[in-house]
Amino acid sequence: MPELKGWKDIPIGGLIVEAGNAVEYMTGGWRAFRPVRDATKCIHCLMCWVFCPDSSIMIQDSQMAGFDLDHCKGCGICAAQCPTQCIEMVEEGRIED
Repeated sequence: MPELKGWKDIPIGGLIVEAGNAVEYMTGGWRAFRPVRDATKCIHCLMCWVFCPDSSIMIQDSQMAGFDLDHCKGCGICAAQCPTQCIEMVEEGRIED
């Protein structure tokens, strides 16, 4: 019978060994709905950026510049928090690029 390891010999599970590694994992493929912004309604309040759990709101010169669709999972929090309702969640199959 093989010798069992003690609790001090077992590696810690769920360990993140290096900071900022989430950028390596493209999670946008999980998405069923995609955020689409109407730029004419956007007031650049950045509430979408504040609430986005995936840091998928791109900002340029202190204004909302678009979505990082490689990492956006389509949760819709940005659309729910938008005070001008300029973000609509659209089913992936209905998007025309």
